[in-house]
Formats: sequence, C-alpha cells, structure tokens
Amino acid sequence: MQTNTLKARTQRITSARVGRGGKRGKTSGRGTKGQKARSGHKMRPEMRDLIKKLPKLRGHGKNRARTVRADRVRYAAINLASLETAFTAGDVVNNETLFKAGLVKAKSGRIARAKILGTGTLSKKLEISGIPTSASAKAAIEAAGGSVVS
Repeated sequence: MQTNTLKARTQRITSARVGRGGKRGKTSGRGTKGQKARSGHKMRPEMRDLIKKLPKLRGHGKNRARTVRADRVRYAAINLASLETAFTAGDVVNNETLFKAGLVKAKSGRIARAKILGTGTLSKKLEISGIPTSASAKAAIEAAGGSVVS
C-alpha cells in the first residue's frame, strides 16, 4: 500500500464556489451589490443588536440554579368545602385518602403534599392526620367535632 493508491471512503463535500467568474455572470449568484455581495462580511440581524443592548436580568434565566430553591416543598391547597363533599362523617383524612378521593395528584410517582385551608364550611366529624392545616381550618374542624393530629 502506498499513499498514492489510497482512496477516501467518503467523497469530499464541497459547496459551490460563488463569485469566481465562469458561467454565473454579473453578480455571480449573490443577487445584489454592496455589503451583501462581499465575501467574509455579513449583515447581522438587527434584532440581535436590540437584544444585546438590553440588560441581563437575573432570575429565572441563565442563573436559574442559583435563584430558585429546588428543595422548597409545594403544597396543594385543599379547602374545607372539598373535604365536605369528598368524605363522610368519621373518616380519617391523610395524604393517601386525599389521593384516592382525587383531591391530590401524583407527580413523578409521588403523591403531592397537601395543606388544608379554611375556605368553606365543614359540618362532618373528620380526623385529620399528617396534613398541615391553617389556623382557621383547624378551628373549623374542631368546631365540627373533628380532630387534627400532626
């Protein structure tokens, strides 16, 4: 094997050489004169100039990892009115029963955490266990004869 007998496995892909004379004529396929017809120099999009003049606002952009707390616990808001319709008197309310009742959704295989808020009225005796409650919700649950166990 000698270097003059080697052949490339793939052909060399070459783009058409424009503006070197030949059969293209006049503007050589560049279509216009002036800045756009010259080699090497291209016009920049004017939107880019506008964007570069704007300040870099920090937050939910490039530096998102430094500004957003990934370990923050997000709670699904559950109102007393929805507990009134979903459960019967004497039921135990926890994250699993809320999920089975369809009040809380599962995200990536994990049941979302819930917090009970005091909107609406409650007339049934319910036992709340393992779910954080607001002060007004706790008062309404205890007034209905229920209990809150944390």
